[in-house]
Amino acid sequence: MSQTIVLIGANGGIGLEMARQWQARGDTVIAAVREPSEALRALDLRIVEDIDIASDAAIDKLRAALEDTRIDLLYCNAGVMNGERLGDMAFDSIREQLEINSLGPLRAVEALLPRLSEGGKIGLMTSRMGSIADNDSGGKYGYRMSKAALNAAGKSLAVDLAPRGIHVAILHPGFVRTAMTGHNGHINPDEAAKRLIGLMDELNAARSGRFFHSDGSELPW
Repeated sequence: MSQTIVLIGANGGIGLEMARQWQARGDTVIAAVREPSEALRALDLRIVEDIDIASDAAIDKLRAALEDTRIDLLYCNAGVMNGERLGDMAFDSIREQLEINSLGPLRAVEALLPRLSEGGKIGLMTSRMGSIADNDSGGKYGYRMSKAALNAAGKSLAVDLAPRGIHVAILHPGFVRTAMTGHNGHINPDEAAKRLIGLMDELNAARSGRFFHSDGSELPW
């Protein structure tokens, strides 16, 4: 059965591949981005432009654009990673990451929740760098803190939305060769997208609010 999917952050990398693969199998994909890339435009799907997930006004615009749309799946992929370290903490950078990586997805879910179908799904793109138990290398303060906060929000969403039958996936894509990683990594974006889509297909009440690697393994908090 085809789904109507809203994908926030689809200009390149994993998001673009998810949009491409969902569309190829017959799902209706609506991409929300700040400024669409040529690669995204080439997919010929519906695009809502000027959507900065850190902006209340932009999310209000997205809500208005989708006021007549019934959403089966909302996937929040947009994110940013900077590189703070002790002695060079750059608190403005940390605030930016908290706004985009943590508050942004929560802002989007809150705004679009009335459009989400009963029994719908929410996907949050997180990172194992948000795991406190798994942190053995330090650094990246803003990114780690923001993803840990996103994980906490995802767990609360899973609890609060369970009565509506809405399930929440908290997903780490793996070490993927994208611009964010300097094109280093273990897998390419198309493989990561395939894995993540598979996990969204498998999402149910028993898996909602848990923290998974795209390879299917469960990650520690």
